Amino acid sequence: MSKLQRLRNEQGSGTVMATALVVVALLIAGTVLAWVAATRAAMQAASAADMSALAAADTARGLRPGEPCTVAAQLAQSNGAQLASCTVEPGGESVRVATYVPVGFRAMGVELYQAEARARAGAPPLDAPMP
Repeated sequence: MSKLQRLRNEQGSGTVMATALVVVALLIAGTVLAWVAATRAAMQAASAADMSALAAADTARGLRPGEPCTVAAQLAQSNGAQLASCTVEPGGESVRVATYVPVGFRAMGVELYQAEARARAGAPPLDAPMP
């Protein structure tokens, strides 16, 4: 068999093509899974921020016992998030809260992304325009 005939021989090309398709499919699946995990973490952070801000605002207004930021931290943690910041606004009528949820591989200890969310609950600000 001459060199030209060996180059034209397609034997084994199906294996290479199948391997390439499997690699591409795995890359697409990994990308989709990472996107789903990031989206889930963002929704979890937003939900935890909303609930923490509402509970902290109720606490600041005296509707429930405790310290507003302590209550916010406990509620965020029970919803799978961490409290990043908590600020009781002057007058104690409203509270601003920020939470985050890390996205990564737990077994490896690698953090890929950190979903963050902010929320405010309580009375409207005094400088807010009237509707």
